[in-house]
Amino acid sequence: MHSPTIIVLAAILAALVTTVLYVVWYFNKSIPGLRWWTLSFLCASVFCTHLLVRERLPEVASVVLTQTVIALAAYFCFLGSRLYVGRSLPFHGYAVAAIAAVVGVSVYFTLEHSHTGIRFALSGLVAGVYFIGTATTLAHGGVRKVPARYLFSVLVGAHGLFVLLRPLAFRLATADSNGLGVPNARLIDQLSQYVVLESTVALVMMAFGILMLTNEHITTELRHLAEVDPLTSVFNRRAFLTLLEKAISQAERTRQSLPVLVLDLDHFKKINDTWGHGGGDDVLRQFVLLANRCLRKEDVMGRLGGEEFAIFLPNADGPGAQAVAERLRTLVQAQPVQSGPQSIALTVSIGVALCVRGDSADAVLKRADTAMYLAKQNGRNRVEVAETPLFV
Repeated sequence: MHSPTIIVLAAILAALVTTVLYVVWYFNKSIPGLRWWTLSFLCASVFCTHLLVRERLPEVASVVLTQTVIALAAYFCFLGSRLYVGRSLPFHGYAVAAIAAVVGVSVYFTLEHSHTGIRFALSGLVAGVYFIGTATTLAHGGVRKVPARYLFSVLVGAHGLFVLLRPLAFRLATADSNGLGVPNARLIDQLSQYVVLESTVALVMMAFGILMLTNEHITTELRHLAEVDPLTSVFNRRAFLTLLEKAISQAERTRQSLPVLVLDLDHFKKINDTWGHGGGDDVLRQFVLLANRCLRKEDVMGRLGGEEFAIFLPNADGPGAQAVAERLRTLVQAQPVQSGPQSIALTVSIGVALCVRGDSADAVLKRADTAMYLAKQNGRNRVEVAETPLFV
């Protein structure tokens, strides 16, 4: 292996990856953490380029630049991982203090007591810690659900561990193995080439890992758009019917009851005509917020279309479902919707049906829908319970 050639290759790859990540971030700025990962690879590009011209720089300037960009690359990678998993950014003062301390000590062991080994060990201290921190941050969510995170975590964690342990390898290589105090120069040269090669491979693999995380985020967003109503953030009709079918199968296997509610906002067309579509949208969003206050975490709500919603309540019985419906109806009536300066009165009609053996999602929804229309006919702002059909 020819180390200068590998360094040139690493510099080119780092620049290409930085450019690609910047372009992806520029057109997808909503992807969390991508900006920090782009800055991390920018620091890696600076470091690789510096290795090609370091002979022309003063030694102390080269040391300061090396220690700074290596530490910043790892720290920015850590920041990107925290944002990606939805965590807040840490206080930057601790990182600044740590990097400043490493740079200061490195300068001391350059100007006062020149010691390449100590500077080399320091270069991996902050970087190794932050790379391992990145790995532990991303290793959450379940391998089956988010495999890309775990793959990237393994790659970054392995690189961080290598960065922390590589000074030990050089220490062993320079040990007095023959009693003459002569270091094994051939082994040191091989280790140096291996370090450069590992860093280059890690650079490429981490770039692929970040692109996989970017794809994971975009895929998740597309799935979310396909399943969730964009106005109210509850499941859309198709996703709700799919979940209801699964819940019906689960209820049959466990012999548990499964109530289904169909809800329709009263006089919604009049609300739209009076307050405009903006007022109607505010009413829909407010209704969902009120409904969520009456539901458990396991309860599922969907928007069937327009002002019509549906809810199913796993492991609940008929009386319990009726009580939930009454509580929601009362809450909606008591909480007028604030849309700008105006207050919009709102009521809801609710039909309740209980799943029976052999039911399909469409069948139980039809019975609940019939009960809801009965509530409309009986004066609105009320709850009606559908008769449970007999089965053999």
